[in-house]
Order: sequence, then structure tokens, then C-alpha cells
Amino acid sequence: MKKVGIVMGSDSDLPIIKKATDTLKSMGVPFEVHIYSAHRTPEEAKRFAESARENGFGVIIAAAGMAAHLAGAIAANTTLPVIGIPCKSSNLDGIDALLSTVQMPSGIPVATVAINGGVNAALLSCQILALEDKELAKKLDDKRKADAAAVLEKDKDVINQL
Repeated sequence: MKKVGIVMGSDSDLPIIKKATDTLKSMGVPFEVHIYSAHRTPEEAKRFAESARENGFGVIIAAAGMAAHLAGAIAANTTLPVIGIPCKSSNLDGIDALLSTVQMPSGIPVATVAINGGVNAALLSCQILALEDKELAKKLDDKRKADAAAVLEKDKDVINQL
């Protein structure tokens, strides 16, 4: 199975990345995590992206806040799918990061999840990898069914309470 590469612009993004890694672990998907900044370590970020395919990655998640150029910088240096997680900061509640992540120029796509959307970034990574992995596709189907069952159980609880 291909790995998921995860890069974050700062260790302050770690709580969001932890949600992604927990989700990947629950699905049995291998991953590797690094801190690379689009601005402070651009050469390291570029090297990671350029060598990602040959290093066994199938998709890359990039999390950053504020200017949030990391996902775009990674995407500019690979043709692997890149999923951006805009991270909330004290400035503008993450809207700045969301707009920076989602507004990529034509030709350099970045899939973008919600602000602080670590779980969805991991699940989208799994969906991409599941295109070539039937076992992972089944795990995703099973998770959807379990999630639906949990909602219906809560529905019953609410009906019984009222």
C-alpha cells in the first residue's frame, strides 16, 4: 500500500495532524509526518515533494495556517494528489489560511478540506488510495455504515428522551 505523506508548517499544527494520523491508523494506512515550512525551509519542502512518488507516497496532506502556502508549494513540486488543511490561527479564525489554500492557480490543484479538517483530510487520502486497494475500500464502506448506525442510535435516544 502507498503511504500518506503529511507535512505541517509548524508544530502548532500538531493537534490537527494528530486527528489525521489517528484516522489513518484506524484504517491501517501507513504514513510519515514532517515539519516543513513553505517560507522557512522551502528547499526541504521541495525535496520532499519532488521525491514523494519514488519514496512510496500516494498522496500528501499539507497543513498550515495564516498565509498557508505549504500545500501549494508542495503541489507545485509533485503530481501526486495534495490535500490542504487550512489551520486556524489567532488571526482571522483560519479564513486567511482557507483562502490561501483553496485559491490555487490553474494547473496546480490542491484539494482543500475544512479549517482544522484533519479527519477529513485523512479520509480523503484513504479514498484516493482505495481506488487501487479493495481492502481499504471495504474499511471505508464499513466506517460509513458504522457512522450511520451511530447517528440512528442517537436519533432513537433523542426520540425516547422527548
